[in-house]
Amino acid sequence: MTAHPLRLPAGPVDLDDIPSDATPGFKGNKKKAKAALFAMGDEIADRQERLFAEGRTTGSHRRVLLVLQGMDTSGKGGVLKHTVGLVDPQGVRITSFKAPTDEEKKHDFLWRVRRAAPQPGYIGVFDRSHYEDVLIGRVDHLAEPEEIERRYDAINDFERELVEDGTVVLKCMLHISKDTQKERLIRRLDRPDKHWKYNPGDLNARSKWDAYREAYNVALERTHTDHAPWFVVPSDHKWFRNLAVGELLLAALRGMDLQWPPADFDVEAERARLLAEDASA
Repeated sequence: MTAHPLRLPAGPVDLDDIPSDATPGFKGNKKKAKAALFAMGDEIADRQERLFAEGRTTGSHRRVLLVLQGMDTSGKGGVLKHTVGLVDPQGVRITSFKAPTDEEKKHDFLWRVRRAAPQPGYIGVFDRSHYEDVLIGRVDHLAEPEEIERRYDAINDFERELVEDGTVVLKCMLHISKDTQKERLIRRLDRPDKHWKYNPGDLNARSKWDAYREAYNVALERTHTDHAPWFVVPSDHKWFRNLAVGELLLAALRGMDLQWPPADFDVEAERARLLAEDASA
């Protein structure tokens, strides 16, 4: 079986060796990519509804967790709008992990993450995730090196628990270049309608670009597992990024072989009751 072109290879990781402006597996242009994403919308929505119905009626534990991780401006919001937006919002739960609250700091770093894990039948999306605790934590020295090391193993164990309990874990690293980030930040400054998206603090993180790149290299290598592999999505082209995540999400749903749950009542008897009610009216 041929490995997916975006699946991270095993072994040492160096994101500098992975082009951020490539379009692996797709030879079309922006227009064709948008059309392709739109074309898969009905199937994604159908399979998501089957998952939701299964979770509501059969007692199944199956669900999907989509992890979106990347530097500022990599497009997590764009994926939520254009790709996750293809499915019925009632079956989706989106969580964005910000700096931990005082209450959350009293617990292990995964405490708040476990509480946000999707319920059966849902597609859960982490817009930023538990990986912040080994990225920002490492770069800004928010935890001792020994604690950061412990967290990699804790993450692997946590994701294995999710998988064993029926969760498909889909992890996407949205990979952009430093030049692309600069262009997107300038665009936000140039357009009044984008000022709300600009955060002066983004420049603080940008000044640590090399440190973050190294932190990502280590995190990807240490947490790339058979049960929860990483997919590195080149994201300099927004249209390819959205399509690629859409294709990965659809493949994950297809792999679940979702069926409509059977009725737990006598369909023909209910039909007869309904018709008899109309006849007597």
